[in-house]
Amino acid sequence: MSKKNKLHHFAENETFDNMFQLSYEQLVEGFKYRGKWNNGFFGNNNDLTIELGCGKGEYTVGLAQRFPDTNFIGVDIKGARIWRGLKNTEEGNLSNVAFIRSRINLIEFMFGQYEVSNIWITFPDPHPTPIKEKRRLTSPQFINRYYKVLKPNGTIHLKTDNIIFFEYTLDVIKEHGHELVYYTYDVYGEQNDEVLTQIQTFYEKKWIENGTKIKYLKFRLKPI
Repeated sequence: MSKKNKLHHFAENETFDNMFQLSYEQLVEGFKYRGKWNNGFFGNNNDLTIELGCGKGEYTVGLAQRFPDTNFIGVDIKGARIWRGLKNTEEGNLSNVAFIRSRINLIEFMFGQYEVSNIWITFPDPHPTPIKEKRRLTSPQFINRYYKVLKPNGTIHLKTDNIIFFEYTLDVIKEHGHELVYYTYDVYGEQNDEVLTQIQTFYEKKWIENGTKIKYLKFRLKPI
């Protein structure tokens, strides 16, 4: 994407009522919708699902279209990517979608305790080198953050092309006593729900074209 297009997208992002660009200072000082997303922003009491590292928001928007009685929020640091999700939300006239441009490691300042029912992590950076393990979105460090916002018995979904990252996550689930609900090494090689096969991210399409098998797992956090 050219610099000119990025600047245009950044400027247009400012015009969307469902876009929140939040700095560290704004979040730690107290974000007005933290713990109040449903009543304060969406105006209902529906479950809240979030997509972390949402990119262009394919899953955020795709899920919102399929489940109009659930609220969805995509979180990413890349504003130019989020623009696409905002446009798709506008064009689809969806009222159950919002986006946050901020760092995922600040998630506990975006959402209140037990405010989130489901977390989707779709094709995140696998951070393959051991020195960057703490930056993986399924590392114990990030899971500790999820405990602060995810409802008891809430679910976490991971979809990835990277087998090392996938098996790392399986190991984390086993070692820390979390509940593995379902997993597959080949989403498209098995009979799976349309949510897994008919919603595809930009990167997912690229990996499929290259013949890479797509992995998926779903788990619940160990009660504390």
